[in-house]
This record gives sequence, structure tokens and C-alpha cells, in this order.
Amino acid sequence: MLGPFSIDTFFPAFRAMGLDLGVSPAAMQQTISVYLAAYALMSLFHGPISDACGRRRPIIAFTLLFALASAGCAFAPDFHSLLVFRALQGMAAGAGLIVGRAIIRDRFAGPDAQRLMSNITLIFGIAPALAPVVGGWLLGLGGWRSLFALLAGFSVLLSLWCLLALPETHPASARSPFAARPLAQIYGQMLRDPLTRRLTLVSMFNFGALFLYIASAPALILDVLKLSEREFAWLFVPAIGGMMTGALLSGRLAGRRTPAQTVELAYRLMAVGTACNLGAALLLPPGLPWTVLPIGLVGVGISCAFPTLALLLLDRYPAHRGAASSLQASFMLLFNALIAGLLAPLLAHHPALLAGGAAALSLLGFLVWRMARGLLPAA
Repeated sequence: MLGPFSIDTFFPAFRAMGLDLGVSPAAMQQTISVYLAAYALMSLFHGPISDACGRRRPIIAFTLLFALASAGCAFAPDFHSLLVFRALQGMAAGAGLIVGRAIIRDRFAGPDAQRLMSNITLIFGIAPALAPVVGGWLLGLGGWRSLFALLAGFSVLLSLWCLLALPETHPASARSPFAARPLAQIYGQMLRDPLTRRLTLVSMFNFGALFLYIASAPALILDVLKLSEREFAWLFVPAIGGMMTGALLSGRLAGRRTPAQTVELAYRLMAVGTACNLGAALLLPPGLPWTVLPIGLVGVGISCAFPTLALLLLDRYPAHRGAASSLQASFMLLFNALIAGLLAPLLAHHPALLAGGAAALSLLGFLVWRMARGLLPAA
């Protein structure tokens, strides 16, 4: 939950932070891009570190580092200092998500793994639904710095919880050494594999369609829909509600449909949601609820597909699950950083362009999936 909390909690504070720090809205957008770029770069190492040192210690260490970085954001004296601490947040935030996927696959296989991955996706979806709502209320009570203080306290509690309750699932006998040349060779092997590349791109494009709206939230909510800092839930509740519904659906389909059939169903749901989103954006003026509700249906399809796509990738590398999880997360986050820094500022103030951009990303994901499906091993 740290990742989405780090992005979504301070969306309602964009204006207040910009005024306090003396920077433009475009500059404030870089607080997302810098965070995601650092997250993506470090994501290449979280998984291999856990392959070498076990799963438990990296999660605890990086969660504590995230707490320190969040405290730095809370006390940042200027915008450039804030960017430095945001980068440190990004470097630390991915450990739970990336190593957590490897833990699931350490313990479970087949339908059981898909069900648990779906449950994790469901819990993951709670954070971005709650974060902007909590952020909006905290902004009124304690100012924007209190949002980062909340993140610091939350991560301290998480690290203590993991210290007391998280078991080690990767025994010493199964560990591989952490070294630059072998790691480069592993990643080179993965990137040369056509199916690995395509599965990674599918997840990247799918989630990018939703993340475009997440990154555009301040402009869409405050400028286009003319809502207040406490009304971000109008966008995030439908979007994340859709993701949670998709995760539940994925768990119900585990063992009843093949992985390919599950992803095909997910794309049908995404197609319906995309058509509704485009229709509302092109035919109706911006307003509630039609500007935000179709995004939830797109989220159902994205979340229904993701657990299956993640497991298909992890199962290709049983000896290097952490590295495989890192590779997928890194590409997704780099792409999200580009969306936040380049695409969202161009499209956010124009609902039709925003819907068109999301539709294009979903279409790219579907086309790459069709290329990947022919390479899947027989069920």
C-alpha cells in the first residue's frame, strides 16, 4: 500500500504545496515523475536482493528507509529538497510490492497462487481509494506537511509489524548470490525472451490506461470538474472500486478458466469500459457521474488480468522470481513516470483527449497480448 499512498495522498495538496514552495503546477507534476523514476530504477534491485538475502530483511529495511524519506519530505525547506526526498521514497517504496509477489509464489502455485495474488490486488486497491480522501481531510487539519508525517508513521508501524509477524519464505539453500555480472546476465536472458517482453508490455500498457487518469487527477478534479480538494473520491472510488471488483473476479476464476481465458475475458470488460468512456467524453460535457464511472469498468478488466499476467511471468523463472517481479515492476513504473511527466500534462485538461489516450493504451495492450498468447505453453 505504500506505493499508491505515496502518490495519491498528496494529490489534494497540489495547489497548496505549489503556492507554499513557489512552483508551478507543471513543476509539481515532477514530484510524481521523480518518485516513479527512482521507484523504477530501484525496482531492478529489490527482487534480486531478496533472492540473495531472503524476503524478510529487505522488506523491513526498505520500509524503515521509506519512513525516513517521508519524514524528510515533511520537513523539506524548499522544492528541490522535496524532490530529493521524493526520490528516496521511490527507491524504498517498491520492496513490499515486488518482494511480496515473490513471497506469494514461494508459498503457492497454480489456482491457489492466483487466488492469493487476487486478494493482494484487492488489498492494494484500498490504498488509492482511501489516500486522496485522507489527504483532503488532513490538508484542512494540518497542512500538506502532515500528509508526509502520516506516511512516515504508517511505514514505521508496517516495519514493526513485519519484524514481529512476517516469516521468511526463501530459505538459504535456495538463494542466489547478488552480483552485478550474473544479475545483468539474468536480466539479459529475460529481455531476450519474446514471451517475457510481451507479458511485461501487456501489463505496462494495461495499467498505463488507468494511471493516465490517476496522474491527471489534480487537473481533472480541480480544474475540469471544478470540485474541491476533499472531493477526489469522485474519481478514485469508481476507479479503485473497479480494480477491487476485478481482483475478486480473478480470484473466482482461478481454477475454473485457463490463464488465457481469464485475460481474454478481462479484455472484453476493458473494451466495454473504454467504449463507454469514449462515448461519455465525446458526447457529453464534463460532469458527474458520467466522466468518472466508465473508468471503473476499465479498472475491472485491468485488475482481472493482472494477477494472471504476473504469475505467467513469475512461473517462467522459478529460480529468479524476485528478479522477474523486479523487471515487470521496473518497466511499468518507468512507463508510468513518462505518463505522469509527459502525457498527463498534455491531456489532463481535455476529457476527450484523456479518454482517447487511455483507449490507445488499452488497444496497445490487447495487440501485444494477442502476440503473446501464441507463445504461451499448452495449458
